[in-house]
Amino acid sequence: MAELDLHKARVLVVDDNEMNRDMLARRLARIGYSTDTAEDGNSGLDKILSGEFDLVMLDIMMPDIDGIEVLKRVREFYSKTELPIIMATAKDEGSDLAEALALGANDYVTKPLDFKVVRARVENVLGYTRAAAELTLANERMRRDLEAAARVQQSLLPEGQVDIEGAEFLWYYRPCDELAGDGLNIFRCDDERVALYVMDVSGHGVAASLLSVSVTHHLSQLISTSDAAAQCDLAGENTVSPAWLASRLNTQFPMQSVGRHYFTFVYGVLNIKTRQFCFVSAGNPGPLVVHADGTSDVHDVPAVPLGMFPDSVYEDTVIQLQQGDRLYLHSDGLYEERNPETREEYGRGRMQEELCAAVSSPFVISLDRLLESVVEWHGDEALSDDVAVMGFSLNG
Repeated sequence: MAELDLHKARVLVVDDNEMNRDMLARRLARIGYSTDTAEDGNSGLDKILSGEFDLVMLDIMMPDIDGIEVLKRVREFYSKTELPIIMATAKDEGSDLAEALALGANDYVTKPLDFKVVRARVENVLGYTRAAAELTLANERMRRDLEAAARVQQSLLPEGQVDIEGAEFLWYYRPCDELAGDGLNIFRCDDERVALYVMDVSGHGVAASLLSVSVTHHLSQLISTSDAAAQCDLAGENTVSPAWLASRLNTQFPMQSVGRHYFTFVYGVLNIKTRQFCFVSAGNPGPLVVHADGTSDVHDVPAVPLGMFPDSVYEDTVIQLQQGDRLYLHSDGLYEERNPETREEYGRGRMQEELCAAVSSPFVISLDRLLESVVEWHGDEALSDDVAVMGFSLNG
């Protein structure tokens, strides 16, 4: 239907009056339509259900099966956009016309027929139907593209668990739409160090997702640099400075060049041997550390998101951790969910309380309980923002 030439459309005229039926069919054929006729409701139904027509001109008043009954049966198989139907009615058949429109007639003409009006109604209905069909095809193409983009985004998530003695790692990623602006990853640097990050691009949808994918790609290249200026004594020998990475990303992705989008970012390197976590935070919630005794600390570092200002300065920060500590990195979508009744945010305080209360439970259970608590607070499984959480527990 998307390629339909309106004046080559196939039109079926259903009318028990032979003169009216043939005259309308001939006049439509004269202006380029391919026409066929049916002399009553039964023969009209047979032809309609063959699926060979783009439009039906259907008389309401017919013996045996009237136009209303034909319309009812046709709508069981074809929608208004799949097969449009224009009803032909006498001026005194107002109640029948109202019923026909309620049952799914696209339009109507009144008898005696004014062919100029008929022609205009036919062209309008076919034009609308073609536009609707094109929109359906476009939406289907968009759906396929979104699914493909979502698969690409999913492919950039951690492929599996990092297995390193002395620590347990986990992550959780949940987009609120088909595509997300959040991103995260974890990778092993060597036998002693593991790097992990969470980022959150402003906005949602395709633009935010594309920027997230692009940042992920550039970050993977920057992390492997051998540039001496990129090395960080705080993070360990031959380890790229988290602050250097943030500065480079800030330079490479100015918001003026990426659709006015900026992104928050927290990136850190854990040294299993020294139990030090060297990180940088750019507008993102800082690391949340839950200690074995059930207390907790939040390590927020004031710094603007990446892409906002070219001269922004970022610094490395080191947290000295202890055995039994659990550290969580997360985007703000986790605690900004609102209660539908009070409109109050879930808040970081509740987040800390939930994680501290689960300190004696297995590490993975602590995150499960937090997510269940957020969903319960929000009152719906469909959250309003993307959620990205990553963390580790020092076991040895």
